[in-house]
Amino acid sequence: MSDVTESVEQMIERLCVKIPDYPEPGVLFRDLTPLFADGAGFRRTVDALADAFRGQFDHVAGIEARGFLMAGAVAYATGVGLIPVRKAGKLPRETFREEYVLEYGSAVLEIHTDDVPRGARVLVLDDILATGGTLGATAQLLHRAGLHVAGFGLIMELTDLRGRSQLGGHRVRALYRV
Repeated sequence: MSDVTESVEQMIERLCVKIPDYPEPGVLFRDLTPLFADGAGFRRTVDALADAFRGQFDHVAGIEARGFLMAGAVAYATGVGLIPVRKAGKLPRETFREEYVLEYGSAVLEIHTDDVPRGARVLVLDDILATGGTLGATAQLLHRAGLHVAGFGLIMELTDLRGRSQLGGHRVRALYRV
């Protein structure tokens, strides 16, 4: 149960479980699943992300997989449509696709070509901003589709990894920066 005087940042810090040496030695993994499992905490997080961009977006895009959680909730809370940004081969119709480089290899993201009208303003949501590769690729994908990125909303930003530099100067709102 969250304290009403507790800030959103304090709440995220409290609910985030830190796991040392996962998935490999030297990495401190920050697990947000307890935040998703806490009804009041999840609601406050959704409301804070929606409020940060209220009136500035027509659709919400969520990046597979944890971004789907936030995007679905914010889309519902604000009455806008949802764009699932999927890994390659998951969407059944014609897609726009963006390949991007990972630390060890590459990956591809896709969206349908005909779900959202060109020119729509899209808020991109995900759980964590780390190196910015996936979010940067999502911005490129949305631009390719003729959509405007209204901004990026995130629960947490790992500032040492400087992921904002990959986001093309778009507005970024991370609820908790560490």
